[in-house]
Amino acid sequence: MNLKMARRGKSSGTVGEKRVDLFSICIYLILGIWALLIILPFLNVLVISITTEGEYVRTPLLIFPKDPTFDSYKALFADGRIWIGYRTTLIILCLGLPVNMFLTVCTSYALSRPPFPGKKFLMLYALFTMFFSGGIVPLYLLIKSLSLTNTIWSVVLASGINTFYFIIMRNYFMSLPEALIESAKIDGANEWTILFRIILPLSAPIIATVTLFYAVDRWNEWFNAMVFIRNTEMTPLQLVLRSIVIEAQMVDSSALGGSMAASESMSRFAQGMKMAAVFVTMAPIMVVYPFLQKYFVKGVLVGAIKA
Repeated sequence: MNLKMARRGKSSGTVGEKRVDLFSICIYLILGIWALLIILPFLNVLVISITTEGEYVRTPLLIFPKDPTFDSYKALFADGRIWIGYRTTLIILCLGLPVNMFLTVCTSYALSRPPFPGKKFLMLYALFTMFFSGGIVPLYLLIKSLSLTNTIWSVVLASGINTFYFIIMRNYFMSLPEALIESAKIDGANEWTILFRIILPLSAPIIATVTLFYAVDRWNEWFNAMVFIRNTEMTPLQLVLRSIVIEAQMVDSSALGGSMAASESMSRFAQGMKMAAVFVTMAPIMVVYPFLQKYFVKGVLVGAIKA
């Protein structure tokens, strides 16, 4: 009897293992297909940016170009405006990111502490701004009253705290043990010491996550710059690339008039210019992201657990 039961258990365990293996194969297959759906558009963007116009016309969906060329990138970087765009965007990033992080960290820490007065009212006020805003006109009037129009600071100070990022960071701070803060207060530490020497060293995942979020936002900054800045020497990268792509698309042989500059413009591959601009824009973020990926995943999960 025992031998029969052992055989039955062994056979049932084998069936269970086969089911688990089949389930794992299905999951891996689905994830693999999903990964291909994500990777192929990026690969197609890169391939089109190094493809000649004739080859693209013959085969719009390319994987490996037969005759790769970097003419689109040469035409893109030959325009001096792109260097102005990179410089302006880096300035906005270097100035705006510390401002965003300082305001978000301080506000999140303050509203995560139980004894903070008026915490519920301030949280409701912050949540209200996620659904309703004053609009662009009051913001423009405010920036103009501060004499910040047509300056980099108009873009930097136009957005201080993102409410969604603030809520994620606040939830993470609330998940930390309260005993750490109480013991630090017993030892005589003030709030600034607790924040910078205890809370922040324990919050590397959420700090890296929110930093990446803000960095992407600042790198893609274009709307506030379009509204507040009129000086062409302070145009951010996104607006510069937009203008270059539009100019490449508007090339028409009937309107060129036979000039040398027009002939050079006509020789540009508009779709290749567009894809080269897309790749040039997203490449810096793609380079930084792998270094923050492990913190990014952990920070999002932990910051979203406690409400």
